[in-house]
Amino acid sequence: MKRFLYISLCALTVALAGCEGGGSYYNSSANIARLSAFGFAKNDSMPGLKAAVFTVEELIDTGLIWNKDSMLYGTRLDSVVPRLTFAATPSAAWITTPDTVCRLTGYDTLNFTKSPIYLSIRSSDQTNTKTYEIRATVHQQDPDLYTWTTLTESIYSTDDDEQCAVLLNDAFVLLKSNGSATYAYRSTDGAAWNELGDATGLPDDVRIRQIVSDGERLYYGKGNTLYTSTDARTWTGTSVDYPIVTMLLYWNERTWALIDNNGYQFAYYQNGTLETTPLRPGSDFPVKDFASVCFESSSMRQRAMIIGGMDAEEKECNGRWCMEYSTHPSDKNGTYRLQNFSEGRDNFAPVSGAAAVAYKNQLLLFRYSDIMTSIDEGLNWVKADSTKNSLPETFRGRQYQTAIVHNKNIYLFGGQNGQTIHSDVCRGRLNSIDWK
Repeated sequence: MKRFLYISLCALTVALAGCEGGGSYYNSSANIARLSAFGFAKNDSMPGLKAAVFTVEELIDTGLIWNKDSMLYGTRLDSVVPRLTFAATPSAAWITTPDTVCRLTGYDTLNFTKSPIYLSIRSSDQTNTKTYEIRATVHQQDPDLYTWTTLTESIYSTDDDEQCAVLLNDAFVLLKSNGSATYAYRSTDGAAWNELGDATGLPDDVRIRQIVSDGERLYYGKGNTLYTSTDARTWTGTSVDYPIVTMLLYWNERTWALIDNNGYQFAYYQNGTLETTPLRPGSDFPVKDFASVCFESSSMRQRAMIIGGMDAEEKECNGRWCMEYSTHPSDKNGTYRLQNFSEGRDNFAPVSGAAAVAYKNQLLLFRYSDIMTSIDEGLNWVKADSTKNSLPETFRGRQYQTAIVHNKNIYLFGGQNGQTIHSDVCRGRLNSIDWK
């Protein structure tokens, strides 16, 4: 159906310009063939058109019309109405496409899907003609689509009871234990791995999945001993004042642990000492197999969340324990708060052995073969759209995988499905992660 083609045939304002000697001159517009502005008319079925901003660039003999920011993915250009503003009233204007030459009459709808496309303008006195190339670009990638790739099918070939991956000195380190010995592997890209050898200094019954990294040092706690390592191979134990129930995470420039001090209590290790906090979770707090994630809230506060896990009675938890650090002028040391988002809400099923990351203003939770997402900082969760975010076809549902965000990519390491131990690595990336 024909659409009205709006062409603003505005006369050029008389230009007066100072010349040498303080005089002035009149510049007639009759011989001007130039475009001032270009755009597309609004179309409710094509929301990306109206928002497109075009630059009209004057070259020596020609011109270029282009949009620096590509239009929204999926914007159609097969039936559009250009809006043209001329520097002076032309005698004629026409658009040339690979299929046709269209003299602009004010009643034409045009197809901009094929290139090259040229706009030609002839001055009102018909002495000058100028041609512009039109480059209307549309994003060719779905901004909400995640691309997942399997980097390696197997880091190692033996089956071991536990494994975890950490980021240490800007490289990935995977540790695995069979209950009597612990081994370490290292990779800079997640695809090629080198075996570092045995890890010494850890207890034989180490719970590998409880190892925490601050980026430069690894931490593991058991009883009144905190073990640390800078290379994943050599570990040194240090006595602490309180029995460590489990390591939690590295957050807010501190390494956090759950201790037993006449009941559960949060503590953090900093400057060689284990400092207690007022935070005391109940007996339903998990002691193993939970997911942890750190992020900054919309109010610019540092937050961390412990999700699911198993409590001391081996009961699977559905808790979403949110820790928050906030500052106030009257409190130079800041204040820590703890809240269980699952209290009074039954819409979050118990889960253990999951992994979580903060990525592109949302939280992602990897549980079994599903990906759950939260856009409200962990309060509510929904299953991700499988047409937008789906793991590789070769990926098998599992627990106990590790998830790490590094260089704007999400990495998934290993995991376990029943008696099957996985040591593969997958990498995912959101198409629009670099878009502004």
